[in-house]
Parts: sequence; structure tokens; C-alpha cells
Amino acid sequence: LIDAERAELISIAAKVSSKPVCVGTSHSGTTATIKLSEQALQNGAHSVMVTPSKEAVPDQINHIRQYYERITAALGDSLPIVLQDHPASTQVHMTMETLQHIIQHCPSVQCIKLESLPTPPKIRSLKPFIAEHGLDCTILTGLGALYGIFDLECDSDGFMTGFAFPEILYAMYEQQVVLGQADSARQLYQQYLPLIVFEQQPGIA
Repeated sequence: LIDAERAELISIAAKVSSKPVCVGTSHSGTTATIKLSEQALQNGAHSVMVTPSKEAVPDQINHIRQYYERITAALGDSLPIVLQDHPASTQVHMTMETLQHIIQHCPSVQCIKLESLPTPPKIRSLKPFIAEHGLDCTILTGLGALYGIFDLECDSDGFMTGFAFPEILYAMYEQQVVLGQADSARQLYQQYLPLIVFEQQPGIA
């Protein structure tokens, strides 16, 4: 898409959607990510999702931290940021210390889309850190909900993923988190797991 087409699509989505719209604005260039994020905001986006890019630099971890710090400083508090941690597509492996540093020093990063395996122990590590430091940051499950029930059992705040039947994911969340019906939530997960796995096959997802 050219910039004008991208802006038009964001504007249309924001106008017709009854839900907040989150726009992916990742780019290997920091300035480009900032400009794409500003464009999204100007066209009605509620938030943006930013994924780090693999760079051929000696200190990649510090580079990632600076990437998010510069984006946060440029955008201010006007635009919530979802940090996507998906090493399978980015080849970027963020340590727990890196994630903690970013959410502590970049207040606009208000959500982590956690897709780096294994996710349950990472949620168990991040949740106490978030609570201890009084941070405004949620953790959402991705990866097509393949490990959805295990993430929910570790206090994931919900889903942000591409499963074709989001009402099933909502029902799992409602049973596990809202109603505290763990057995019902696990039963739903087991019932729809074959379809979840089918969707995640290369060339189908």
C-alpha cells in the first residue's frame, strides 16, 4: 500500500468499527515507525502495535530498548503501544529483563502481545513485576490461541490473535477469568483445539 491508501484504510476501519482499532506500524527504521504511528493516530486509531526488527548491531538488546524509548518519547502519552514479542517472524529474542525494562521505562507500552514460547512461565514472571511496580500493562495471548488455556491459567488478560471464531476465545476467557469456571474453560479449549491447530498450519493460517 502507498501512504494514502494506508491512511484511507485506517480511517474507514476506525469509522465503521464499534471497537477500538489497533494498527500495526512496525518498521525497521525508528523514524518511519514514529511517522506511521502518527498517521494511524491522525486517522482514528486507538493504539498501535510495534514489533522490533532484527538488526546487525553488536548490542541488539540495548538497540531494542532504545527503539521503544525513542518511539515513546516521540509519541508521548497520546497513543498506547502494543509490544509484539514474536521471535518466529522477527528473529528477535527479547529477554525477560528487556521486556521488564521496556514496560517500566516506556509508559506508552501498555500491552504485550506475548508470542515467544514458552508463554506461561513468562506470564508468571511478568505479572508480579507489573503489579509490584504499579504498571499499566496487560498481557495478551497470540499464536492463534494454540496455548490459550495455559496462558489464561497463568493470568493472561485475554486474546489478540487471528482465530476465525473469536466468540470461542471470548467464551474461554469468560469461563476462566470472569466466572472462574476452569473446568468449563478447559473443556471449550479441548473441544476447539483441533480447529485451532488446523488453522495454524503453514499456508492456512
